[in-house]
Amino acid sequence: MNNPPFKRILLKLSGESLRGSSSEAIDSTTVDYLAKEIKQACNLGIQLGIVIGGGNIWRGEDAEQRGMDRATADYSGMLATVINGLAVQDSLEKNGVTTRTQSAIHIQTVSEPYIRRRAIRHLDKKRVVLFCAGTGNPYMTTDTAASLRALEIGADVLLMAKNGVDGVYDSDPKNNPNAKKHEELSYMKALNDRLQVMDSTALTLCMDNNLPIIVFDIFKKASMNNIISGIKEGTLIHGGSNGK
Repeated sequence: MNNPPFKRILLKLSGESLRGSSSEAIDSTTVDYLAKEIKQACNLGIQLGIVIGGGNIWRGEDAEQRGMDRATADYSGMLATVINGLAVQDSLEKNGVTTRTQSAIHIQTVSEPYIRRRAIRHLDKKRVVLFCAGTGNPYMTTDTAASLRALEIGADVLLMAKNGVDGVYDSDPKNNPNAKKHEELSYMKALNDRLQVMDSTALTLCMDNNLPIIVFDIFKKASMNNIISGIKEGTLIHGGSNGK
């Protein structure tokens, strides 16, 4: 592709996306599907970083409600994201995609430490970089990690991959058949209407640095490729007047 609209992308994958429709925490068929979608994106010449959540294995807030210390619960969640990262790395490499996994907490046996300049060097060499363990700090979500890493690596856009929801709606489309999809949104409207695109810290970080966000359904075939090719998919969140 001669003139892709984006050169470098940060993709946020939820931990739940690795589950797919399976009851297993990590479904190998689903992970292979995601790997193939990522490979197609790489074949278009895009530099791609990925932040992965851990909610399919562990949720820090739930553990805190059961009595665990919040910081300890969050560190446990970071370890869950490393497990997910290794699963995606394995599938990507089986599909012929050169991959590096970096962790914000040091687990040097299975991952590199997160070093911004090294990550950018990997991206320049067309390697997919998996960013695991969130920001390395408790009380911070992997959505915030995605916004932060996107800004650190100079990504042109943050892609928020959803499982079965093709954008941002004015109410939950799974519960309300009359829910209306937003084609575009401003950062402020998403914040003020509490549309649960991502946590408010992550969204504010994008807004303050004018980083566009596209929310889309990664399980809609070729949706990520369409975005990379300039075809409209999902909901665009930005600072323009069209977003109201």
